[in-house]
Amino acid sequence: MAVPVAALCCLVPLLPAAIAPGLPRWLGAPVDWPKVGLLAFLHGCWESLAQGQPTPCLVLVRRLLRRPALPERMPARSGANAFFPVLFAGVLMLPPAAAALVAVPAAVLGGPNGPGCRRRQLFNGAQLALCAFASSAAFHLLRGPQLLLGSRFPAALLPGFAAVAAFCLVNGVVVGVMLMLSEDRRAGVLLRGACAVCGLPVLVHAAGGLMVAVLWQGPYGAFAALLALLPLSISAWVFAQGQRERDAHQATVQSLVQAVEIKDAYTRGHSERVGRASVLIATQLGMEADRLRTLRFAGILHDVGKLGVATELLRRNGPLTEAERRAVEVHPVYGYELVRGIDFLGDAHAGILHHHERMDGRGYPSGLAGEQIPEFARIISVADAFDSMTSTRSYRRGRPVAEAVAELERCSGSQFDPAMVRALIDALAVHDWQPVVHSEDCIQAVPDIPLGVPEPARAAPGRVPAGGGSIPTAGPS
Repeated sequence: MAVPVAALCCLVPLLPAAIAPGLPRWLGAPVDWPKVGLLAFLHGCWESLAQGQPTPCLVLVRRLLRRPALPERMPARSGANAFFPVLFAGVLMLPPAAAALVAVPAAVLGGPNGPGCRRRQLFNGAQLALCAFASSAAFHLLRGPQLLLGSRFPAALLPGFAAVAAFCLVNGVVVGVMLMLSEDRRAGVLLRGACAVCGLPVLVHAAGGLMVAVLWQGPYGAFAALLALLPLSISAWVFAQGQRERDAHQATVQSLVQAVEIKDAYTRGHSERVGRASVLIATQLGMEADRLRTLRFAGILHDVGKLGVATELLRRNGPLTEAERRAVEVHPVYGYELVRGIDFLGDAHAGILHHHERMDGRGYPSGLAGEQIPEFARIISVADAFDSMTSTRSYRRGRPVAEAVAELERCSGSQFDPAMVRALIDALAVHDWQPVVHSEDCIQAVPDIPLGVPEPARAAPGRVPAGGGSIPTAGPS
């Protein structure tokens, strides 16, 4: 409640002078209410556009034409696509209290509606109001309005930079304090929160707001300012569509993973951890950001083929027969067949199909060796084995991280790519990895088998072509 109360205090200068005496002249300056209303309306329109939501104009027109309301959609990602040029223009042209008022309607009335959403909308509105008030106050304290009206550049840029800095600082502190209180995080999140809201997008939006303010107060007025917003509007809309598509990809992946984990309680969370460990390895190797995202999907989906394996075999805590083992070992091919039609996975297809290959060529399903094994598959193989060894499974208790690392080093070169093993070890020296903690009953129900115990000899499983192909039968070849 502290943030909404502070935001309400920011509106005190809007009260008559008799009720709020003693305010500085710039703080209690007369308010151009038509400009406030128009800016608030425009901010709501462009914020809706950036979030991929119907704009207030479109909603109003559909109501006047008695058309059915558009289906409500979730924002592409809350807060990630915020559009601030109009809000920054209000910061530069209005007194602090009026600038704070511009931010409120879009945050309080926008976004998804429903149980639990109203409190979040109220917090977002109060947060932006505080940021706008502090930003406008910094601009006025440095005589920004006088410099802006005279178009005295570059002298007017200094108050502008101060306004941006104040906006980011207040926004970062509010976000950091919220994380500290709600998630019991350390005080370091204050600094990280401030850094997270600074960057190129904020500077671009601030430059757009400065351009809007200069044109608005020029001979052509608000019309010229609206034309200046057109390029930023298009880019915001395109970015919102891309973000919505990425969110849809993530939802698709999560649905597949959830279906796998329902079948086997022992592997719950295993897919996400393999995705995380894969990214740690690839980051250590210097992989590009786009490939990192695809690799994470490959790591998360590496076991999706278990949807085609009998649940009883996945939960068996005793030895498997040769036919049963071959039925389990076919899961990479099932996984490839399930996801090969999903175009956005790209190189992830090969990682899913070949993550059980070995460097010595004794793996499955294709018996690839060395550099023949795709890079994604070699990374996922190490990440999968590491998490499997440190997690309790239906057939063996989890082992300490140090013991799992020693086993990876022992099998380096024969089963695992030495470069991937070394990258994981280096990453673990920097990033903490906490093994999964199971209940005592769960741990007691599985045998305590040391790592390195050789597996029973078995015939080589049926091979499939390296690029995929028909699914082999589960029985002996």
